[in-house]
Parts: sequence; C-alpha cells; structure tokens
Amino acid sequence: MPLLPIHDAIEVVGYEPRWEEEFAAEAIRIRAALGGIALRVDHVGSTAVPGLVAKPVIDIQVSVASLHPLDPHLQPLLAIGYTHVPDPDDQTYPFLHRPTTWPHRHHIHVCESGGLEERRHLAFRDYLRDHPTAAAAYAAQKQLLASQFSSSSFESRNAYAEAKSSFIEPVIQRALALGYPRA
Repeated sequence: MPLLPIHDAIEVVGYEPRWEEEFAAEAIRIRAALGGIALRVDHVGSTAVPGLVAKPVIDIQVSVASLHPLDPHLQPLLAIGYTHVPDPDDQTYPFLHRPTTWPHRHHIHVCESGGLEERRHLAFRDYLRDHPTAAAAYAAQKQLLASQFSSSSFESRNAYAEAKSSFIEPVIQRALALGYPRA
C-alpha cells in the first residue's frame, strides 16, 4: 500500500547558492557573540553541499575546547536569539535553533574541537561534496522521507532526521575510513 503524502510534509527544496552567504553572515554573528570560545564555525548539513536538496535551514557546527560547563557557550548564543533544546545529546552535541518557532532558519550544533562529533559531521559533508553519486542517492532518500513526515511537530521533524540515519551512518563510516574530513 503506497504511503499518502502528508499535507504539512517536511519541505525539501533545491540547492540555493545564497545558503553559503547566509551561513557566512550568521557565522560572523556567532563569532562576535562567542569570541575566542568558538575555535571553529563550520557550515555543515545539506545546505553546505552544492547541488544537494535540503530543508531550507542552515546547519552550523561550532567547535569549542570543552563542552562542559555548557553555560559559557549557551548564554552568548541565547543572547543573539537562539533557543537551546535540552537533550541527552547535550553531553556530546548540544543543539540550538533560531527563531524560537518553526520554521527555523538556523541550527547550531556545538561540539568539542578535534572530537568524534566534529569529525563525523565534517567528514559527511566533505564526502558528499566529493562524491556526487552518493549526494544524489542521499537527495533521493531525503525527498522520499520528507513526504512521510510532518513539519508541524518537533517529534516528527526529529523522526525524519532519525529515519535518514540508515543512509548517513554507513556514509560517515566510509568517509572516516577514507581519511575524511579534508584538511
């Protein structure tokens, strides 16, 4: 039995070159807010892969020396309009978004510099940039899954992200084995 499209399905759109400019502008705001706390600010996720379809949300990874305590990282980001979503992942990859309500325009993921989470996300991005066939397969997977999940609740958006993991995880493992992320 074919699945019927959901009326408020997750929006996946064609690649927009302006996403790189949006990232650059937001990275300036983040660096100004965090100062030396931010050791790296990287554009990650689908909007960071030229030609890849994506939710129109800029994913930003902020690398810091140490995640704990969280407050020195979170307070400056809250001050510039981000909302922290408390989660068990806060131990390894705290998540924030802006604006407060959906649809979000920016997501921030905080990680430890040189740590596994930092390397995983950069490796996935770089591998997709270098392997158009893998990027095309990921695009097809994203488009199929987006029609099956609602954008109206955090739980459904999170389930969409989880559903993609069966594709993402093997690609990350392959990328890491091949020496990604790129220098």
